Amino acid sequence: MNEAEVIIIGAGHNGLTCAAYLAMAGLRVRVVERRKVVGGAAVTEEFVPGFRNSVASYTVSLLNPQIIADLKLAGHGLRIVERRAQNFLPAPDGSYLLTGEGRTRESVARLSGRDAAAIETFSQELEAIADVLRQFVLRAPPNIVEGFGIGAVGEAVNALGSANILRRLSLEQQRSLLDLFTRSAGEMLDERFESDLVKALFGFDAIVGNYASPYAAGSAYVMLHHAFGEVNGRKGVWGHAIGGMGAITQAMAQAARGHGVEIETDAGVREVIVEKDRACGVILDNGEAIRAKYIVSNVNPKLLYTQLVPAGALAPDFLTRIGHWRNGSGTFRMNVALGALPSFTALPGPGDHLTAGIIIAPSLGYMDRAWQDAREFGWSRAPVVELLIPSTLDDSLSPPGQHVASLFCQHVAPQLPGGRSWDDHREEVADLMIATVERHAPGFAASVVGRQILSPLDLERQFGLLGGDIFHGALTLNQLFSARPMLGHADYRGPLKGLYHCGSGAHPGGGVTGAPGHNAARAVLADHRAFFA
Repeated sequence: MNEAEVIIIGAGHNGLTCAAYLAMAGLRVRVVERRKVVGGAAVTEEFVPGFRNSVASYTVSLLNPQIIADLKLAGHGLRIVERRAQNFLPAPDGSYLLTGEGRTRESVARLSGRDAAAIETFSQELEAIADVLRQFVLRAPPNIVEGFGIGAVGEAVNALGSANILRRLSLEQQRSLLDLFTRSAGEMLDERFESDLVKALFGFDAIVGNYASPYAAGSAYVMLHHAFGEVNGRKGVWGHAIGGMGAITQAMAQAARGHGVEIETDAGVREVIVEKDRACGVILDNGEAIRAKYIVSNVNPKLLYTQLVPAGALAPDFLTRIGHWRNGSGTFRMNVALGALPSFTALPGPGDHLTAGIIIAPSLGYMDRAWQDAREFGWSRAPVVELLIPSTLDDSLSPPGQHVASLFCQHVAPQLPGGRSWDDHREEVADLMIATVERHAPGFAASVVGRQILSPLDLERQFGLLGGDIFHGALTLNQLFSARPMLGHADYRGPLKGLYHCGSGAHPGGGVTGAPGHNAARAVLADHRAFFA
């Protein structure tokens, strides 16, 4: 039986981040990955001969700058470039909104003078709140514990520290923060703006990976979550990793291996070994058993506890509650090979707008109807589509003169109503997504020379994203901060000794951040040092 000090289940970006930090501290770490490549959902693969793209995760902003620096990712080849424009929203009537440095105010003013005056104030308010909340990203939230002892005292100190961070917000900002955590994005945006496209700009961030209407309570927090990002020291900016998202995880894997981490692919975990209420190893799909002091899981918490940990090892109330962990982000992903760049009716020809996130969702009402449709029919008849053409920034992805595009599509039901299977409808829905872009960019469909389709079921099968959930669990109020993944386990420690969470199902949640991996490593190291103190 093989042995290591730490076993990490899953070589996604958080697993690799956790592994690197633990190895840097001197622990012997082994990472086991079910797929044949490292990276989890942050991978770059050839999907049509000659065309490569970021297959699942597709854009950069939330990757934490401290992690980039600590792991020396630039030294391992990571290079991130900014979009030349940030977002482009075409409307059916031929109007459009184009945002980015030196562009946003002028573009908004063409739609609404009132909104041009309001958007800077609103953006600054979001940024000020996000600036304070960024301080929570690389620290564990207060964890709820029973009784009164050393653990309770430590969590009380943590809670005081959290309160002190929030005190840096003015009273009005604290009121806004309460709104952002509890209200719908739609209500807040309707109060601030009059232009549908301006509302849609922010509203899209409220439904990214969120299977909900922009008028759903709590959707404003998802909007705020996407304001935490930065690229190359510039806050609120989105970018592209040269070579695709796989360049991030390849750099992380190099950093980890450089500190002695052993990474094994094609090594799925069948079961977590539990002895005397302690996780002490894993059994791989091939039957190999590996023992370790610490087991760190980078998989969805529901998958971990309902499929990998023996049911008899868990308290019934815990097992019942984790069974209700809500997944499903309403996501349908496509990668397409293009013979030519699209030309949009609203803004024809080439230009910086083709480097932006191109959002086809011209109003909050459109987004709301898309969600209602998906709940009733299984997918929205007029879907929300974000089109990204990374080859406009990175010519390594496609042959000369040709391009690749990512289509991030919503809303679709994680499980189709009526017992239908996504296997029977994926091509039909893919055709709809292409046709949706075609309505705004005539000729787009004819330019498609190949495509890869990832329904929610495909995302689950290939990447372990239950229900196609890109966040490993919905970002709802009952699944955030101290309740992620459950009250009593927000400190990255599971209900079994020696078992830890380092994936997006832990605080601060989804996106390619590396933060849960960083924070879980700190929890493991704290326990390791206490054990040997």
